Amino acid sequence: MEITARSLWTLIHGMGFGALYLMACSGALVELYRRYCTHNPAPPTERDARFLRIYLVAMAALAWLAVLTGAYIVYPWYRAVPPPGTANLAAFPQRLLMASPTTSGWHSLGMEWKEHAAWIAPISITMAASVVLQYGRNLKDHPQLRAAVLGFVWISLLAAGVAGFFGAMISKNAPVEGGPVIHIVQGEQK
Repeated sequence: MEITARSLWTLIHGMGFGALYLMACSGALVELYRRYCTHNPAPPTERDARFLRIYLVAMAALAWLAVLTGAYIVYPWYRAVPPPGTANLAAFPQRLLMASPTTSGWHSLGMEWKEHAAWIAPISITMAASVVLQYGRNLKDHPQLRAAVLGFVWISLLAAGVAGFFGAMISKNAPVEGGPVIHIVQGEQK
């Protein structure tokens, strides 16, 4: 069993940071709603408030790791330009997608949306985390601010979902591969 270094980075970017972030978003939405939007007369405890602060800061870190690894590690490999006369475009994902009318839309629509919409996720979750850090348990006294925090977490989830969907579809049609081969498990020789 083996994987290339570029495939491993793509896996870390998408399934590691990106998918984990998407799962964390659902937890944050449930917790924010439960804590601040239900008619629960009991104020959140300091322990609960600390947990939410740590959770949202960790989410912001995950979102930034997903976007930065995508933009500065995986994306340059995706955009690599083949030397003139290259017939096999497998090592050049962008050009491979653009070479066929049936897959060119994954680049022209999918990647263009992905590379722009993805940045909305860490920006909006960082805003939500900073407001929760600033207001803490007092956020319960500010209904408009609570609604804004909840809204920005929803926006972050939507942006990350769009980026994740397009990333998965692009990787299915033109995976980023290459680089040194990493041997994970040595198979039996027959």
